[in-house]
Amino acid sequence: MCKGLAALPHSCLERAKEIKLKLGILLQKPDAAGDLVIPYNEKPEKPAKTYKPSLDEALQWRQSLDKLLQSNYGLAIFKSFLKSEFSEENLEFWIACEDYKKIKSPVKMMEKAKQIYEEFIQTEAPKEVNIDHFTKTITMKNLMKPSPRTFDLAQKRIHALMEKDSLPRFVRSKFYKELIK
Repeated sequence: MCKGLAALPHSCLERAKEIKLKLGILLQKPDAAGDLVIPYNEKPEKPAKTYKPSLDEALQWRQSLDKLLQSNYGLAIFKSFLKSEFSEENLEFWIACEDYKKIKSPVKMMEKAKQIYEEFIQTEAPKEVNIDHFTKTITMKNLMKPSPRTFDLAQKRIHALMEKDSLPRFVRSKFYKELIK
């Protein structure tokens, strides 16, 4: 048994510091009293309405995944298409990253980062996305100190993959062709 921190091996000392940092984040007081309040609405919020886009707007989706993703209707129909191909994990990861960026509380950010990692990034994850080793390594390093930018590189890679692969298939699909009739 060690008689003090000086006797600990270097890697063990680093691990102890890492645990102390993480515990410190978890034990911090919330930024605002609002973090302590669980919102309760008597009337549940209605989801955003999805209006069928104009032909012009739908035609713009051919050239821009971003325009497609900015449209509630476009997002919904694109997700339906990807589900029909059993390939919705990339879009779900992209959406999870967008939601993650909106989190303000460090504790909630850490929890959500862990959930995203376990669901989409780690090897053999239930909805593992296809990212290269370098991107996975950078993302794992970013998880040590979660921030709104933790998943930026992985999200950009997945966005590029959807733009290059999923969007062209979607544009050729019956989902899209029915919409622009």
